[in-house]
Amino acid sequence: MTTASGHTSAILASRVKGTAVYNSAGDKIGHVEDVVLDKQSDHIMFAALGFGGVLGMGEKYYPVPWSVLDYSPDKGGYVVPMSKQTLEKAPAYSMDDLTKNDGSFGDIREKSYTYYNVKRDW
Repeated sequence: MTTASGHTSAILASRVKGTAVYNSAGDKIGHVEDVVLDKQSDHIMFAALGFGGVLGMGEKYYPVPWSVLDYSPDKGGYVVPMSKQTLEKAPAYSMDDLTKNDGSFGDIREKSYTYYNVKRDW
């Protein structure tokens, strides 16, 4: 089955991890560090985007609703409809915080969806 943008709907999380992320101007702004799943509902909570830091030190991760990412075969990565500055102002966390206490019992996911103004899918 294909998505609205013509992509297949199935992908392995291992193929997503490390994929470059670009803004709509075509600038590389980061990468997908991981995908956080909700084991109770079988939904993706969000993609954890990473940028900044040096060799993993001091890097913060930005939880972005999965629906915001659009895969571009031309780029070989995901495109998000925002600038790096918009992402830099978004809520950011350590990787441990993204899953600790189930993402603060959904608080992290709620803040992410609110910041990006995305309709809740849960």
